[in-house]
Amino acid sequence: MTGPLSNLKVVELGTLIAGPYCARLLAEFGAEVVKIESPGDGDPLRKWRVLHEGNSLWWYAQARNKKSVAVNLREPDGQQIVRELARGADIVVENFRPGTMERWGLGYEALSRDNPGLVMVRLSGFGQTGPYKDRPGFGAIGESMGGMRYVTGYPDRAPVRVGISIGDSLAAMFGVIGALVAVNERARTGRGQCVDVALYEAVFAMMESMLPEYSLNGYVRERSGASLPGIVPSNTYSCRDAKYVVIGANADSIFKRMMRAIGRADLVDDPSLASNDGRVARTEELDRAIEDWTSRHDLDTVLEVLEKAEVPSGRIYSIADIVADVHYQARGMLERHRLPDREIMLPGIVPKLSATPSETRWIGLRLGEHTDAVLGSLGYSGERIAGLRRRGVLG
Repeated sequence: MTGPLSNLKVVELGTLIAGPYCARLLAEFGAEVVKIESPGDGDPLRKWRVLHEGNSLWWYAQARNKKSVAVNLREPDGQQIVRELARGADIVVENFRPGTMERWGLGYEALSRDNPGLVMVRLSGFGQTGPYKDRPGFGAIGESMGGMRYVTGYPDRAPVRVGISIGDSLAAMFGVIGALVAVNERARTGRGQCVDVALYEAVFAMMESMLPEYSLNGYVRERSGASLPGIVPSNTYSCRDAKYVVIGANADSIFKRMMRAIGRADLVDDPSLASNDGRVARTEELDRAIEDWTSRHDLDTVLEVLEKAEVPSGRIYSIADIVADVHYQARGMLERHRLPDREIMLPGIVPKLSATPSETRWIGLRLGEHTDAVLGSLGYSGERIAGLRRRGVLG
């Protein structure tokens, strides 16, 4: 193993998105991640969304750099295997409903008896405590309860979702932050701890100024479509060729540069528009002025003018636009890998470290591919492994 986290051993328990994505981020930077999957079908994500030769294309990214071990966690012998793995691990990542790990004898109290330095990252819908802890909670529920869905969409329509499982992914990233903070604390004290991440709290943590605004004067942020309320101008505008441009000209100096670039010097010289609070009061007027200009030009012309004026702006990319973009290519964000019959592209790893860059050592592999090797490293003989497999403990 290589990479800045190659000194860390991680056991991943759980399925689908939040827990596996948390462990994936650790694996991308070199951590040795042993992913425990159920014999037979494995992680349900293996069959989600677009499939190729029976495998999810999402799986190849979500499981990259991990070792797959097929173990039945409902069997006592399977639970014992996890205990042995946890004994030598730095981090355990799990995303079962609270109480499940305890029922299997795999809760933090049990695992940390043999490994006091263990860090356990626990991702769930509502957290390990509180009146809602036993409720099932997926990312969609976390996005709704966390406040994100309420402000997403247009005011005259029902709230909509972001087009990805953002709640799960945010929780996963907070899980990684918590894990690394806990590992750093362990270096000082020698003691591990639990990292409790609730999906709804991960979403709520991203909701900017919504809480202080409400607590002070009862202001409730509502859906605003493509605009950014209270920060002007910042919106999406239509162009002559039926394409759209996103413009963020809300800094005072940038606003002035943009108004000059679109031929509205009269707005540059208006003292009431010199700062954001004055522009907010005239949001509709400014948006009309900008779209009056963008609607008379094709998108490429709009972007050329704004780039010359150093105004933050951009087109709205589809995945086809992303793949064709020279900047994505130059930054290594479009990795190419081989499947048995063709090439596949996976997203590059973020962030980029100058001295210890990350790498994709392998993409998601077949279920249980590393079972024998991992158990062998624990001292299991081939005969014992075969016996466990015959009894349905291993896949």
